[in-house]
Amino acid sequence: QVQLVESGGGLVQAGGSLRLSCAASGRTFSNRAMGWFRRAPGKEREFVAAITWSSDSTYYADSVKGRFTISRDNAKITVYLQMNSLRPEDTAIYYCAAGPSFQTTVVADTVQYWGQGTQVTVSS
Repeated sequence: QVQLVESGGGLVQAGGSLRLSCAASGRTFSNRAMGWFRRAPGKEREFVAAITWSSDSTYYADSVKGRFTISRDNAKITVYLQMNSLRPEDTAIYYCAAGPSFQTTVVADTVQYWGQGTQVTVSS
């Protein structure tokens, strides 16, 4: 079993930055790809970014490429999402997600574990 707890959300002005963290627990965290999704008001949950266990591969949605960076620290069992140049359209609840594989972490229907989410609000 894997438990995921997000933190770091908040209110920021357009052009600002936030860093989200996702702390994982559970003995089955090893070798899992991790990712982030978001759900904006009135919209479906969408993929944001994913990273392999070894951090040798990352993948981003086109809408965040060049502005967001996903990283992880396996010693701390934590995944991060650095968000720069934030826009009002980035406003959403951001969810941490866990594999089992990299391929399954980029599609919401095949994610195995979800966090509860953290709210990010970007004002114009």
